[in-house]
Amino acid sequence: MNVFIIGATGFVGGHLARHLADEGHAVSGLARTDTAATTLRQQGITPIAADLNARRPAAIGAALAADAVIYAAQAEPEQETATVADLTRALADTGKTLVFLSGSGVLMQRTQGAWSPDVFAEDDAFVTEPLAEFRKDAEDTVMASAAHGVRAMVIRPGQIWGPGDHGHMAMTYQSVAALGAAAYVGDGLAVYSHVHIDDVAHLFSLALVKGRAGGLYHSVAGEAPNRWIAEKVAEDVGVKTRSVTLQEAEEVWGPFGALILAASSRIRATTAQQELGWQPQHADMFTMIGDQRLRDMAIPAR
Repeated sequence: MNVFIIGATGFVGGHLARHLADEGHAVSGLARTDTAATTLRQQGITPIAADLNARRPAAIGAALAADAVIYAAQAEPEQETATVADLTRALADTGKTLVFLSGSGVLMQRTQGAWSPDVFAEDDAFVTEPLAEFRKDAEDTVMASAAHGVRAMVIRPGQIWGPGDHGHMAMTYQSVAALGAAAYVGDGLAVYSHVHIDDVAHLFSLALVKGRAGGLYHSVAGEAPNRWIAEKVAEDVGVKTRSVTLQEAEEVWGPFGALILAASSRIRATTAQQELGWQPQHADMFTMIGDQRLRDMAIPAR
């Protein structure tokens, strides 16, 4: 299959590009700069010189030339909204495949560090997180295009972890550099469902082959409250744990990072398992404890 990936130089999109290329697909990826193009070319990915601003028409042209398009970019809300609108309009009545990478942040709950009993499968109703309304709107636009001749799908993973990630565990190591302790917000019981990047990539592979138009697929393998993560990190680098307030958290991780680490976002992958036969192979995020890349984040900057 000829697959064009928007976001092919990012954490998730890059893994997807390499995974699909290894499976034998002809993969091309959006490259905003010459450096990005060189990187993609070295990985066996065909670079497409385009962006989501002035050169968006080039991206749409590449999408029309491909059999399948994966949107895995982390763009500004206005860029994402405009790009998804242009993509779905251009792909209408072509029968081509469009897979949109979303995330469980659309349904996260601001629990101030507390645990939430709420767990959402693909078809469950939820209140959209206000900061993610643009992303939910993009999901809806993609899903609506399934009624207009597009084989459109949305994949909604939990917190994605693996080599090179900057998720909850990495942020906890970073708190050691800032505070001398492994930090969590409030009670530290807020929890994001998580999934390994390789399992996410495998779900995309299955969706390309077996997914149905209008399919929404969650991707999750386990959960770990933030206090558990802090305890493991503290043990690894020989420090104590520490509860911080939201204001203190913002000083360590910035406003958005503090918001994420104080929130709960729990999902089930019911439809992904039943329709696609997807099963995660990596359930233990704590296998990353002790990784030198992460340990280096705990060292204060000089």
